[in-house]
Amino acid sequence: MKQGILDKLEGLSARLEELDRTLASGEATRDLDHYRKLTREHAELGPVVALYADWRRVQNDLRAAQEILDDAASDDPDMKALAAEEVAAARARLPEIEQELQKLLLPKDDDDERNVFLEIRAGTGGDESALFAGSLFRMYARYAERRRWQVEIVSASEAELGGYKEVIARVAGNGVYASLKFESGGHRVQRVPETESQGRIHTSACTVAIMPEADELADVHINPNEIRIDTFRASGAGGQHIQKTDSAVRITHLPTGLVVECQDGRSQHQNKARAMSVLVSRIRAAQESERHAQIASARKSLIGSGDRSERIRTYNFPQGRVTDHRINLTLYKIDAIMDGDLEEIISALTAEHQAEQLAALADAE
Repeated sequence: MKQGILDKLEGLSARLEELDRTLASGEATRDLDHYRKLTREHAELGPVVALYADWRRVQNDLRAAQEILDDAASDDPDMKALAAEEVAAARARLPEIEQELQKLLLPKDDDDERNVFLEIRAGTGGDESALFAGSLFRMYARYAERRRWQVEIVSASEAELGGYKEVIARVAGNGVYASLKFESGGHRVQRVPETESQGRIHTSACTVAIMPEADELADVHINPNEIRIDTFRASGAGGQHIQKTDSAVRITHLPTGLVVECQDGRSQHQNKARAMSVLVSRIRAAQESERHAQIASARKSLIGSGDRSERIRTYNFPQGRVTDHRINLTLYKIDAIMDGDLEEIISALTAEHQAEQLAALADAE
């Protein structure tokens, strides 16, 4: 392992000991916000330092076993055979630990633990595209159910024949953004629509956007004078209350032209809060996209730019396959995937992203 990495690991070990002392003192809980930050840092450092301790132990075992093998005075064949086994085991284990340590030392995405707003829009393909948008929403909802996340529809525009012209949902749970962040982009479907009498395969598309939920105060400043808030009566089902009051809310951000509507809440206050949360997340996502685009101009990410117009995945129903074009992964289990079995795809995307980060880390050194 390179000396620079060893120095960093020694520094992290010292920092963890410092955090242990601080958190054990009575002073730590006086400022609860600061205390939460310290406990979060402690939780992040713990696995890294524990794995580094494991690496040092294996190094010591290797050194001790090698000394036995190199001791010319020792004539115990059983002892030397045992030492040879330990040397072989340690030499096999060390690269595995070093690779895991490098992964743990990769830069963390500050958004990984955030909840997200999932936005699905029907694109080319008319009614079939809207139906596919409904299928995609169900796919993500089923995946969220498997992960024990909560899914709450914030806004939905249903199509006449089913599915959605547009649907926005809040997905809340542990590590939601970390799992879904590579889902942004164009999703294409090839299948025979139910309305197709001659059995012809149609191609249509939807766009998916995964936006980390923003902290309204900390992440984005919105000037109240730069937004327009309109209220109107909610459409569709909802009972007497929702039909007789202007509970639905539309917020327009004047500088960017972004418009967010919310009418699924029971009160105007609730809809306003939800719409504002979506607006802030959209503005933040746009800012992050611009920042990442500047960085990616020098080196394009293997995972793709995340641009919503970029085709990232094709769902071919006649052939029963799903292909992710960014990593050339094809799986022949479309029914399982549409039922929320996304783990293999998400794991492959994450692994490819980590491989790119490790390559960048090696180049930097």
